[in-house]
Amino acid sequence: MITIYISVPNCPHPSSPGKKDDLEIEEIKDNKQESYLNGDEKMDDLTSGSDSDYAKYWIDWFLTTKGNEYFCEVDEEYILDRFNLTGLNSEVQHYVQALDLITDSLEEELDDEMREAVEKSARHLYGLIHARFIITSRGLAKMLEKYKKADFGRCPRVLCHNQPLLPVGLSDQPYTKSVKLYCPRCEDIYNPKSTRHASIDGAYYGSTFPHMLFQVYPHLLPPKSNERYIPRIFGFKIHDIAKQHRWQDQQREEQQRRITVVGEGNVNS
Repeated sequence: MITIYISVPNCPHPSSPGKKDDLEIEEIKDNKQESYLNGDEKMDDLTSGSDSDYAKYWIDWFLTTKGNEYFCEVDEEYILDRFNLTGLNSEVQHYVQALDLITDSLEEELDDEMREAVEKSARHLYGLIHARFIITSRGLAKMLEKYKKADFGRCPRVLCHNQPLLPVGLSDQPYTKSVKLYCPRCEDIYNPKSTRHASIDGAYYGSTFPHMLFQVYPHLLPPKSNERYIPRIFGFKIHDIAKQHRWQDQQREEQQRRITVVGEGNVNS
């Protein structure tokens, strides 16, 4: 009997290449997403995943940036509905590119200077969209959750007993007034503690939002504070007549100052 030996080369398991490719693809996806969030790669390189998977990337980055804690996430459907953005194209430079950047659909190659300008416009555009969104039922619900968690801070007035605050704009026009914080208990407004928050444009919240919130959720309106601080000297209240006398003295001094100024003017003439 003759025995014949046949040498068979080692072949990889049929499933091995597939598994390796899957691992490589997953690694590439992770690297791309990480690079995007770090601002190291252009958004048009994000070709993996569905539209709904990466449409929130810019918004997620914006919301997690320090100083943007007062903003809520605007629904993608709201942004994509052009009716909701009526008139904003005339208020925002590079409107088309800024909107594409917000929705992660920017495919245009931009140099560094232009990209910086588009980034600035995108932040401004998102703020203006945000002001419109937060007075819708969906937007009010999102801001209500932040209000319940006191994300906007608490009233510094002692007699308001840590009442949560709400952001409000003193004007609906951009570049007019920075955002303020409204206390529904004492009905007064305050400056944000953080300089990052104090620099936010008040138009990104508008003058309507906090009052609309309590119109929709009236049961959340806190009772008005009837407590008032009473000044005392050695335990005794300061009489109202004393206040009136001080006011009269101030008026008298002011009148004398005006007479002196007028007299000096006549002498010089």
